Amino acid sequence: MSKHQMSEELGDFIEAAGLLVYDPESIKKIYSGHPWRLWKRIWQTLRPIALFLLGLVIDQLFGLLKEKSNGKARARAKEFAELLFELGPAFIKAGQALSTRPDIVPAVLLDELSQLQDQLPGFDSELAMACIEEDLGAPIEEIYQYLDKQPISAASLGQVHQGYLLNGDKVAVKVQRPGLREQITLDLYIVRNIAIWFKQNIRLIRSDLVALIDELGKRVFEEMDYLNEASNAKRFKELHAHNPKIAVPKIYNKETSRRVLTMEWIDGVKLTNLEAVKELGINPNKMIEVGVSCSLQQLLEHGFFHADPHPGNLLALDDGRLCYLDFGMMSEVSRESRTGLIEAVVHLVNRSFNKLSNDFVKLGFLSEDVNLEPIVPAFEKVFNEALELGVSKMDFKSVTDDLSNVMYKFPFKVPPYYALIIRSLITLEGIALSVDPSFKILGAAYPYFARRLMEDPDPQLRQSLKEMLFEGDTFSWNRLEDLITSAASQVDLDMENLIDQLMDVLFSENGGVLRKQLVSSMIIKLDDFSWKTFKALNQKLKGKPNPGNSILDLDPIKKFIKITNNIPGLKIELVIKKFPRLLKEKRARSMGIEVAKGVAEKGVVRLVRVAAGVNQ
Repeated sequence: MSKHQMSEELGDFIEAAGLLVYDPESIKKIYSGHPWRLWKRIWQTLRPIALFLLGLVIDQLFGLLKEKSNGKARARAKEFAELLFELGPAFIKAGQALSTRPDIVPAVLLDELSQLQDQLPGFDSELAMACIEEDLGAPIEEIYQYLDKQPISAASLGQVHQGYLLNGDKVAVKVQRPGLREQITLDLYIVRNIAIWFKQNIRLIRSDLVALIDELGKRVFEEMDYLNEASNAKRFKELHAHNPKIAVPKIYNKETSRRVLTMEWIDGVKLTNLEAVKELGINPNKMIEVGVSCSLQQLLEHGFFHADPHPGNLLALDDGRLCYLDFGMMSEVSRESRTGLIEAVVHLVNRSFNKLSNDFVKLGFLSEDVNLEPIVPAFEKVFNEALELGVSKMDFKSVTDDLSNVMYKFPFKVPPYYALIIRSLITLEGIALSVDPSFKILGAAYPYFARRLMEDPDPQLRQSLKEMLFEGDTFSWNRLEDLITSAASQVDLDMENLIDQLMDVLFSENGGVLRKQLVSSMIIKLDDFSWKTFKALNQKLKGKPNPGNSILDLDPIKKFIKITNNIPGLKIELVIKKFPRLLKEKRARSMGIEVAKGVAEKGVVRLVRVAAGVNQ
């Protein structure tokens, strides 16, 4: 390499190292004016990619990819995943991003990309020490009492060393790979230009590949900024501070920079190491329950979730807590999207596939001008068979695979947040299946979903609750029982909110059918009760036994008592506490008037019949 070329490459490194946020225009200015490094990397990347594509075209021409039995298509998919791994960090991240995009990638390739490991060999320890000293502005011995120069683990973005601070605290120190930002920016520039060419020349791809690369670039730059990861860890810890079952390592701000992250050392066991977890005296299934509950709370309550819960990032601690590590890849879900996801589940359970297709429009999967008519039967085909088993027994991976085929066939565009949610849940399910082969994540998730539906004051979710409980004009006691018993399995269920929600349903516009059912039953039972009481009194005066009767025999009340008897923690004091609200409800007063009127009318009829000598 000539001196000119060396100085040119060094200039690229310095300029790229100064980029703190992803900016395609700034990256373009750096490399378009200095072609040597650009063309060198293009040769390194495009040559193996071109050879792979050539082999793919030959297979396609000879019809080999259609013969599923010989596994040729899967072998090619695996070869592509291995190629991305060899090309380095940016391509690994791109492959992981594509593994959550069923609208772009066929199912056979999705499987292989989802297994793409973000692990590389460690780099020279002297370079790691130099990076720490440069970023923290002091010699190693002035920052750490001891720091092991040999890394304990390494990934595409950096490696981790074990050490002790001057105060004796045991820490994990994550150090970024030298020249990482420069390599990432160059590769993103190349991949983005490939995406631009595809967008302009290959019309078969409907999703905006350039937007996908820009989203990837934004996330990778966030992940490379360890100050951002430190901020994410603190926020996550604050959000889950009330949960005694969740642990998050402490971040040491003074010893942290953009390329160096110092955090509390956590001694724990990977959830997938079943024997080691059991040796701690912990039931692995309980740990999985904690992980699923926490993940759903992240998704549906906080809207701030850990998007990379792989086995190395989830540890069981000897005190029974579940510890989350590595907060570089986090994502957020808006309140509207969280509500939309719950509404979609309601429409799925109700098999309202027309409404479900509209949910996908509201959630950003489909544009408003898309013809939904052919998509509805596709949803029916995917979900009907799975729903026969019930939501709690649905195979999440199987359903998402089938749904991926629908998304690939029709003009879906998967929003980034959804792609990360699916990746997160599939990863979590994979960990759970290693503990319990019969685990169903939807079954584990349903109690939390039920709780959100029963508790959340959001008007849209109140409407969704009513939709769930009514099949046309008929009130579904089975669904109410299913929802309440599922919600009650959540240990931190707010029982007072649950009672409020039930009253909201009863006195809502949709509750008219249920109110009529209650009024009708109460009139019949009260009339019967009063007449039997009158006869019992008469019998007692004649010295004969009382036949006995109770208002609790009202059919709707019996059903409700049966349901509430199964709810742990429901106290009569809570029910009594709601009497003032009951008295203030306009529809409750109307029901009382209708009952009194009905009982009076029946009483008059009985008196007339008695006076006429008709037997009762």
